[in-house]
This record gives sequence, structure tokens and C-alpha cells, in this order.
Amino acid sequence: MEHPMFCYQCEQTDRSDNLLLGCHSVKGNCGKDDRTATLQDVLIVICEGIGQYAVLLREKGVVDPTWAHRASYWVFTTLTNVNFNATVFQRMIADAIVLRDELKARYEAACTEAGETPVVPEGAAQFVPDPGMAGLLKQAPLVRVDVNIDVLGADVVGVRNLNLYGLKGLCAYAHHAHALGHRTDETDAGIEKALAFLGDPPTDLDSLLGHALGLGSLNLKVMEMLDAANTGVYGTPVPTQVRVTPVEGKAILVSGHDLGDLAAILEATKDTGITVWTHGEMLPAHGYPGLNKYEHLAGNYGSAWQNQHAEFAAFPGPIVMTSNCLIEPQPSYRSRIFTMGPVGWPGVRHLEHKDLGLLVKAAQALPGFATTDPARSITVGFGHDSVLANADAIVEAVKAGDISRFLVIGGCDGAKPGRNYYTEIAEKSGDDTILLTMGCNKFRINGHDYGTVAGLPRLLDIGQCNDSFTAVKIALALADAFDCGVNDLPLSMFVSWFEQKAAAVLLTLLALDIKNIRLGPTLPAFLTPAVVDVLVDKFALKPLGDPTEDLANAMAGA
Repeated sequence: MEHPMFCYQCEQTDRSDNLLLGCHSVKGNCGKDDRTATLQDVLIVICEGIGQYAVLLREKGVVDPTWAHRASYWVFTTLTNVNFNATVFQRMIADAIVLRDELKARYEAACTEAGETPVVPEGAAQFVPDPGMAGLLKQAPLVRVDVNIDVLGADVVGVRNLNLYGLKGLCAYAHHAHALGHRTDETDAGIEKALAFLGDPPTDLDSLLGHALGLGSLNLKVMEMLDAANTGVYGTPVPTQVRVTPVEGKAILVSGHDLGDLAAILEATKDTGITVWTHGEMLPAHGYPGLNKYEHLAGNYGSAWQNQHAEFAAFPGPIVMTSNCLIEPQPSYRSRIFTMGPVGWPGVRHLEHKDLGLLVKAAQALPGFATTDPARSITVGFGHDSVLANADAIVEAVKAGDISRFLVIGGCDGAKPGRNYYTEIAEKSGDDTILLTMGCNKFRINGHDYGTVAGLPRLLDIGQCNDSFTAVKIALALADAFDCGVNDLPLSMFVSWFEQKAAAVLLTLLALDIKNIRLGPTLPAFLTPAVVDVLVDKFALKPLGDPTEDLANAMAGA
């Protein structure tokens, strides 16, 4: 049976059909049905058209920061495990069309005023979605990410989607910064240009590969902007002990990445007697002074996103998803889970900051933790300022042979077998290595005491995947300190990927010409063997192998 859906943007994509890797059934492995998948593809095409007209308007000197802001939000909603609500997508498509038409009218008016003939952009700018769902499903082949694959070939379509998925991740990072009031005209223009590039469907493989690296450079600027937003609003992270065992009393669990949403919940629950607990990628929030100042930010509960079915079922209070990583809520907790920001699921209540009284009432009505367990904690908060404050001691320790290598073990976690690879790398690493971790992959390794080296904890949690800029900044600062290139540092990267933000970070690392990155547990389905060969030849990208052998090679600098 032919289904309109085709999606291979995340690591859990269907690989059962060797000829067509990807989810192409009535429902993807993430839980997204073909109706929602089609609406997401349509929304992306409309956003690409917005980018085309925004670029033309910039050439006329007409600029508006709300364009990139709104487009970034819409693109963010199409990431894996963010929004599954078809009704919401229908509304966003309608809003996006209004914006695209507004930009078109402003551009044509600007040309008329200048006495010029307007350019008529091709591709996405001309797409007119059917007003009905049945018609949209018939249009799905025109907007699917594998459109024209029979003509262009899988290599071109794959790298085109490497660009799209990198841009999706970049837009997610940009949205988090925008939500805290931070933006730059350079990143706004870059987002508009990247959307426009995809809107006039590119077909040249070399151009696509070059643009992907350019997207990586733009993502570095976006991640720097997000870092400035988080530290500017909530202060510089400092090493902080985080309780991971329950405390008796009413409780709310906050998952996802959005520090602004967590701050709003902490403010709304202040002086209520309700404790607030972090889950998944929200764990590093404890290191920020502006969030840790709330005494009722009690600790962290649970682990990575893929364990939420069991962990949310056992949590005795309401749960809030603030960004990506939502999977289908189970009946055992469906009535007490809420969404915020770009997240959505049909039938799940969505909260705005002004509506948090409902969340407080839910917490007061639910039992909360019945007992206080013996205290146990982990340490977070090793942002770039905290690590680089010890740069001189680190350099001396390396020169003295006390520190042999830095191993970056981070990225997204997932349920697929093989991810214990990262645990083994950490466990097998020598006592003279420093382990840097970020993203929810940290839960594979942060339950173990690795001791200290050169006066520092061997395991340094540098934050969320949203804090990937911290890893880059530390690497660049150490390269300066050693007066060498990043590839000459005693540094190896073991990166786990799951979704599109990891694609954006990978493009940034490649744009910085960082080599010997080990990526897994499986390579993205949209990267064809020919494209992987290019990345292996140019950047020495390495698929994961045996952990013992890979670690030995990494320690030897390979």
C-alpha cells in the first residue's frame, strides 16, 4: 500500500527495507502519523518560501527580526519528538502562508516604488497547499523530503536533507535564544538565506556539501548566541551537587531543554511548598545561579528521554515537557502531563506561562513523594568558564603527563541497542583521562565515580546538547593554550546522534575541520554510502567499531 509519509530524519528510522531506508507507513517509529508528517513537510516548504522572499526584501533594505524568529519556531516544531498535533500544524501552516504572502506583497511594493520588475522566485515560494486534508495528502509527493529522488539520485537528495536537518537543529537552538530575548541580525539573515537555499531546490552535489559546511559555521554563531542568552539571563554555570533521590512532598517534574520555561515554573511555584525536579536534558539547569537560587529546585529525577514511559509513570506529580523528546504519553500518566512551547500531543494540555496556576493545582492534587530517600547526588555545572578557569593547571598537567587525553563522550541518547558502547568507552578509559560529557548521553556514564585527576573531577558535565558551544569553546581555548590546532590536541570525540540538533552540531564540528570524530551508534540513513565516503576521506569521520579497539586508537591519536 502506498502511503504519503516518508521520513528518515532521526536515528530510529525504519531500516527494515534495504531499498528504501526510512519510515514510510501509516506511522513513523517516533509515533508521527502520515497525516502529521505531511503537514510538517508542507510547513517546511512554506517556511522555505518565507526565506526566499525575506532574502529578496533584504536586498531592498527591508529587514524584520520577527521573520526568522517565527520561521525558527515553526521549523523547530517539525523536529523528531516535538509536536504530534495535526490541528496545531494546520494552524501554523495558515499563519505561515499569511506571513509568506505579506512578504511577497512587501517585496513587490518595494520593487514598484523603485521602478523595478519584481523577481519571481521559483520552487517553494510558488507552492499553494490544498485547503483540505485530503487534498494535502494527495500533494504529499510534491513536498516529501525524497521528492525527485528517481531523477536526482539518493546522494543529492541525501545531502539536501543533511542541509535541511542541520537547519532544523539550528532553528531549535535559535528558538531557545530568541525565547530569552537574544538574536543577532547575522543569524537572522543566515536562517533566511538557508531556508531560501532549500526553497529553490538545489541539485548540485558540490554546492550542497559546501552549503552544509556553511550551515555548520552559522550554527556555531547560533550556539554562541544561545550560550550568551542562557548565561546572560541565568548566570555562568558553576559546579553544583544535584540530589537524585526523592524528598517527601508535592512535586513537579520538568523535562526538555527550555530554561525560560523552567524559570517560569519555579517562579509560579515559589512559596507553595511544591518541589520542582528536573528530568533528562534539564539536569544541567541546576548549575545556573539564576535557577539554583530557588530552594525548591530540589533535584533531578530519572534519566534520559527514552526512559520516560517508566519514569513518568512512577513520578507522583504532574510532568511538563518544555521542548523536544516527547514520546506518546501512556494512560498511566496521560492525565497529568503538560506541554509548553513548541511541544504538542493531541489531547495533552498545553500551558502558557500565564496559565501555570493549573500546573500548581495539579501538583497540589497529586500525592507527591511519600518518603525521603537517603541522599545521593551527582555534579553538574562545568561550563566553559568553570573549566577554563583551570586552563593553566590543565596545560601543566598535560605537559607533566598527568593528563594523557580528553575524551568527549556526548550527544543524544536513544533506545537502540549498541549505545552501551559509550558506557564502555568511559569505563575502559584510563585514570589519566578527563571525560567531558554533554547531552542526555551523559546518563550512560554519569552514575559512576571516576575519581579525580590533576585536582579536577575526571568526569566534567558541560551541559545540555544546547551547550555544545561549551565543548567547542573549551577545545579552541586549549588549542590556543597549547599553540596548536584542535586536531593536534590530545582530544578525541565519541558522539552519539539521535535527531536533528546532533546533525547541526556535527556540521559545526566538520566546519571547524575537526577530524577523527566517532559517530554512532548507526550512521544517519540520509547519508548514502557515497556521501559517507566523502566525509571519511575529508574529515576522517569514523563509524563506531569495537569500543576497546576504538579507545586504543583514540588514545594513540587516530
